[in-house]
Amino acid sequence: MLTLYITRHGETLWNTEKKLQGWKDSELTENGKRNGRLLGERLKDIDFAAVYSSPSQRTLATAELILGEKQTTILQDENLREINMGDWEGQTHSYLQETFKEAYHAFWNSPHLYRPESGESFEQLGCRVAGFLHRLKNDHTSGNVLVVTHTVLIKALLLQMKKLPLEKFWEGAYIHDTCLTVMELDGEQVNIILEGDVSHREEVAFH
Repeated sequence: MLTLYITRHGETLWNTEKKLQGWKDSELTENGKRNGRLLGERLKDIDFAAVYSSPSQRTLATAELILGEKQTTILQDENLREINMGDWEGQTHSYLQETFKEAYHAFWNSPHLYRPESGESFEQLGCRVAGFLHRLKNDHTSGNVLVVTHTVLIKALLLQMKKLPLEKFWEGAYIHDTCLTVMELDGEQVNIILEGDVSHREEVAFH
């Protein structure tokens, strides 16, 4: 059985400024770094057969924080990049909501109707997710694998695993920074154990 531990990168500067990132990047905040270390503490006893990350700096930095002292090679996979949002990247949500009302609304509410003027569609993102899963299943039939990626990518992955239509893309748990999703793959059988869990962060908040 193959067990996937899937997480989003830690909080970034642009997250705090309410800017879309996509293929662009910004540094992890101190809060983001702390959450990465907390997730690492949560996963410290798990022996990972492989670690995959998006090539974005924010995901690679998060992967390193999670691994800590573990001498594990981080395998970069272009298919794990966030959805490419073209000209929207680096812009604030409020600006995009005012300037591209219909497209912005479609992105968050009717993804099956979203047609970007630049960047990727959700369908194109789905093809990338399928490409990553193909590589994963070819290279690993069992063991634990850590995947460090992005919000929209994780939602696309969950959508394929649940075999749901694109209309239901945003359903399910919110993907907070460093939240943990765990799923077991046994042939074509998928068992989702956790989805968007942030209990490693909440424990600190109560101290």
